[in-house]
Amino acid sequence: MKVLDPKILLRLSKNGIQKEEFETLLGSDADLGLELLKAQGMNIVLHNGMYRFQSAITSVKDTLFCIVDVESNGSKPSQHQIIEIGAVKLQNWKIIDTYESLVYCTDISDQIQDITGIKTEQTLKAPALSKVMREFRLFLGDAVFVGHDAKFDYNFVSAMMERVGLSKLLNRSLCTIDLAERTIESERYGLAYLNTELELYKEATHHRALSDAMTTTKLLKRVLNLIPETITNTEELIAFSKEAKRLKRPKAKKEEEKKAVKVEE
Repeated sequence: MKVLDPKILLRLSKNGIQKEEFETLLGSDADLGLELLKAQGMNIVLHNGMYRFQSAITSVKDTLFCIVDVESNGSKPSQHQIIEIGAVKLQNWKIIDTYESLVYCTDISDQIQDITGIKTEQTLKAPALSKVMREFRLFLGDAVFVGHDAKFDYNFVSAMMERVGLSKLLNRSLCTIDLAERTIESERYGLAYLNTELELYKEATHHRALSDAMTTTKLLKRVLNLIPETITNTEELIAFSKEAKRLKRPKAKKEEEKKAVKVEE
C-alpha cells in the first residue's frame, strides 16, 4: 500500500497530506482503505482538510499510551512465540486499564524458565495464542505503543498477530530507552537498573510482563516530566526520542575529567 511508504508516513506525522492526494493514494475504495489502516492501529484523521496522524494534533497529556511488555521463549519472532504479555493504558498521567495473560506454549527452555519464573506447566493451562492476540488487539486499539526497547516488543506482537491470521501492527510507537537516554543521565538504561536507581516500582518482579509494563509506565511518567516544554504533541515527542542528542553517561564524564587532569599536569 502506497500510504505505508516512509516518506508518506513522515508527511502524516508532520504537516499532513491534502485530502484529495491522500485518498488517491488509498486507491479506488478510499473509505475501505482508511478503515483497514485504522483496524491495524494507524490512527489517521482528517483535520482542516489534511489527513494527519491523530498523534500529530494531540497533546502528550491527552494521548492514549499503551505500555507493553512481552516474555517469549526465544529472541526470534519467526521461530519463537510470546509466552506472556502485559500492558498498561496511560492517559492524562493516569493508569486507566491493564491487560495480562500467559500464552499456551509447550516448549520453554530451562534457561528462560529460570529467568522469567514462568514454567511450562503454567503455559500448558494458558489460553491459546490466537485468543490472546485477538484480545490484545482489541485492548491496544489505536493507542501509541510504548515499550522499553519498543522495537523488540512491537515486532514480536506484530509477528504473533500475523501468525494467528490478523494484520500486522501499524500503531505509532515510542521507546522509553530512547526517551531515557535523552532525559536522564545514567550509566546504564536497562529497565531493572533504572528501576533500582530511580526507585520507580518497589513491587517489581523483573521479567514478568505486567510488572515490567508497570515499571516502564512509571519510567514513562518520569521522563515525560523532563522533556522540553517546546514539545506540544506526541509526534514531536516521538521525533525527540529519535533525534535529540543523547545525554553523556556519568562514566564518560569521569573519563573526560581524568583526561583533563592529565593535560593540566
